Amino acid sequence: MQAYLNDCILSALDAMGGAPDGFSPEFEQPANPDHGDLSCNAAMQLARHFRKSPRVIADELAGHLSALPLDPKRVASVEVAGPGFLNFRFADAHLADQLKQIIDAGAAFGKTTSGTGKRALVEFVSANPTGPLTVGHGRNAVLGDTVANLLEWAGYEVDREYYFNDAGRQMRILGESVRARYMAHVNPDIPTKEIGEGEEVLTVPEPFPEDGYRGEYIDAIAGDLFETHGGDLDTADLDPFKKAAEKQIFADIEATLKRLGIHMDSFFNERTLYETNRVWEIIEAFREKNLAYDKDGAVWFKTTEFGKEADTVLVKSTGEPTYRLPDIGYHADKLERGYDLCIDIFGADHIATFPDVLDGIRSLGYDADKVDVVIYQFVTLIRSGEPVKMSTRKATYVTLDELMDEVGDDVTRYFFLMRSPNTHLEFDLDLAKEASDKNPVFYLQYAHARICSILRKAEETGLSREGRADLGLLDHPTEQALVKVMMDLPETIDRAAENREPHRLSNYLRDVAVAFTQFYGQCRIIGENDELAKARLQLADAARQVLANGLSVLGISAPERM
Repeated sequence: MQAYLNDCILSALDAMGGAPDGFSPEFEQPANPDHGDLSCNAAMQLARHFRKSPRVIADELAGHLSALPLDPKRVASVEVAGPGFLNFRFADAHLADQLKQIIDAGAAFGKTTSGTGKRALVEFVSANPTGPLTVGHGRNAVLGDTVANLLEWAGYEVDREYYFNDAGRQMRILGESVRARYMAHVNPDIPTKEIGEGEEVLTVPEPFPEDGYRGEYIDAIAGDLFETHGGDLDTADLDPFKKAAEKQIFADIEATLKRLGIHMDSFFNERTLYETNRVWEIIEAFREKNLAYDKDGAVWFKTTEFGKEADTVLVKSTGEPTYRLPDIGYHADKLERGYDLCIDIFGADHIATFPDVLDGIRSLGYDADKVDVVIYQFVTLIRSGEPVKMSTRKATYVTLDELMDEVGDDVTRYFFLMRSPNTHLEFDLDLAKEASDKNPVFYLQYAHARICSILRKAEETGLSREGRADLGLLDHPTEQALVKVMMDLPETIDRAAENREPHRLSNYLRDVAVAFTQFYGQCRIIGENDELAKARLQLADAARQVLANGLSVLGISAPERM
């Protein structure tokens, strides 16, 4: 409907002398149903252009729209309201036609073509293989996978990629941590020491890195090495311990992602950028452009050229590159692979670094506008109203698997998606486990299961939803309200994909469930005459399909029984 009205308004504006180049009318659904089904503020948008009051412009637009005329099978009326809003009311025939389209499309309803012919790469999770995925990684994983789902439903060809580094300081400390535990298996009498403070004091074997990894998984990896090799491993060589840890941790990471329904299409190792000399070539390219220089033994990126107050270190005086340098190389590689859109899912700790990466690839001649960075805020687990303590290296962190064990895979995904990425998320464990309407994912899944139950009962009474029903019989306000909200699924998916905001779809599905509850509370199915009952049964089945489609985009199951 919006596309149709958009064309009509532009035609009316042509009759008024034309709108500015690139003008696009803005639509929204009025909060008050008395104000119509769709509202447009084009008159306010064009007040300066026409040098008239919005109300006068709106009156003129309404007149030209009536003269077109608007298709009476789609639009029942257009009214001017307030300071200059154009309020449109849908025709009953349009609602019946929309419901028919939903029924005919079935499991494909909601898919659009806005991204057809375009390729997108979504990079997410990207945790180095130093430990199990934690709750913090969970929001990244679910957000990235759902953004990828949304893009696929919008017509994009999508690849999911995991970027990691299996070299550097973190991996060295990981290897040292496993080696220390392995040596304790070889010699149980090895000296020990206490590290940490307060409740986080941990007894570890000597020698053990002061900032080493302390989780139980470290001892498990060391135990497996001892079981396989006994005491034969050369503890002077760190590589066997690093490689064993990386292999086991990556296997655990992939198993965790699989529980969430997440499959990566590719893995990109940061080490590749060094093996191909890509990072050093970038520095040389910056030098040629007078964007890199040496100072105090370090290599600096002249970010003051891009508006920053100070320049930024690319390579430390120790010779170790900062995150920005390989990230610039990685993004150049992405764009060279021919993607039309490259999306990064980053935690809030990246907010200060990614602008330098974008400036870097732009200065190298790449189209930085093809890169979109989604920043999400961090997660706090809440139990009994109190935060649950988490730490990435101490033994007190909460793994993503532990969270799923406690609240379930579907609930985990939904709770990570139900708030805007740019807002801090308080994950209420007590609410997540509650089997009631207060739990939003339970409410949606129960709505789907309830409709399935209704369909089964109708079939038991001999009422079939197969074949064509007279959908024009659905003139009750709650029937029409349900159709109106259901027909918005394609637009909701497009907007959620365009803005990288899966919570838009979560909120929308709740609106569908509420509208169905209101419909079923006022309109009987079983017991009505056959024609009306069949039409209402098809309406209910369409609502089930919309819920199922939306939940599948979120990566959440749609149970038939609960």
